[in-house]
Amino acid sequence: MPLECCAVKIQTVESAVFGIRGQGLKGTKMWFQDIVTLPAQRRGCHLVTGDVVAALPVLAEIEVGLLHLFIQHTSASLTINENADPDVRGDLERHLNVMVPENAPYYEHTLEGPDDMPAHIKSVLIGPSLTIPIQAGRLALGTWQGIYLCEHRDHGGARRVVATIQGE
Repeated sequence: MPLECCAVKIQTVESAVFGIRGQGLKGTKMWFQDIVTLPAQRRGCHLVTGDVVAALPVLAEIEVGLLHLFIQHTSASLTINENADPDVRGDLERHLNVMVPENAPYYEHTLEGPDDMPAHIKSVLIGPSLTIPIQAGRLALGTWQGIYLCEHRDHGGARRVVATIQGE
């Protein structure tokens, strides 16, 4: 089906909003992209749902859509898990450290410190991205679900996450 109009950029270089109206659609299809910078955290799994939502006020304008998050780092990852009991985050970190220990004798990539190669492996296991449904201006997470930043380095620094929203 041909589009009636083209996309128009209406924000800054770091943040872009595109509106496309298709023939016969009830609302305007919208694309939005921004960089969410999460503050530096110690090694571990950190609940960042509130940080992500606060950085994306455009979520409130979306009736139905998707939020895609992609972390631009190879030693940190994103996942969704329990948001109620902080013991879950601690247990996950302890288990990951048993699964992927520091100073394994078979690591060749060791120049950046003993936590670096394990951080890359943990990042591969958990993954760099999430896609979350949006319903009526809110993330459609389950009652006990939250977005985690899994910081796999002892001193990883601030983390950049590309947030892309598509919806109407």
